[in-house]
Amino acid sequence: MERAPFDRNHNLIRTEVVTTQQQLLHAFAIRAICFMEEHGVKARQTFDGNDYQATHFVVYDDEEPIGTVRVRWFKDFAKFERASFRPAWRNIEVIRNCANFVFDHVARKGFDKVITHATPKYARIWRTMLGFQTMEGKGFVHFAGHDEPYIELVKQLSLPGNVISTRTEAAILFRTEGYWDAPSEFESAAA
Repeated sequence: MERAPFDRNHNLIRTEVVTTQQQLLHAFAIRAICFMEEHGVKARQTFDGNDYQATHFVVYDDEEPIGTVRVRWFKDFAKFERASFRPAWRNIEVIRNCANFVFDHVARKGFDKVITHATPKYARIWRTMLGFQTMEGKGFVHFAGHDEPYIELVKQLSLPGNVISTRTEAAILFRTEGYWDAPSEFESAAA
């Protein structure tokens, strides 16, 4: 049975940092639906070695995975990749909810710049919905099997006061990605 599209008062939509194998499989399933089935992208391009050097995020509607994005980390920027949402949940509220969660995560890690690459149709969405700008001075990139070129886009982020840095308490640096504010079960109170 198909679930009704997102209701802006729906409180079961949430984005999570992938920390388990099951969540990663959910991210990969969504990507397969959107890239391979809808757009005919080959499996070896949909999934690549960068999946093992990235942070993945999954959007859930209750327990059902509905969207995903992959973030890779570079010296002074984070790169959004493989953003995809199942058709019934492709709307501004769900996409913006996910993007804002990921923007906050990226900024918390100390990155004030996010880039992405998109075809003209999707670049328009990144610009109008999420505040990205076309990267000046950069040309288009072309991929085999894709009719349209990809445009590089950039978004500036504001860093929070609790950014993870060399001044951050050591215990926080041991915690699970994205769960920095919750002490782990392995932290000792004895000091």
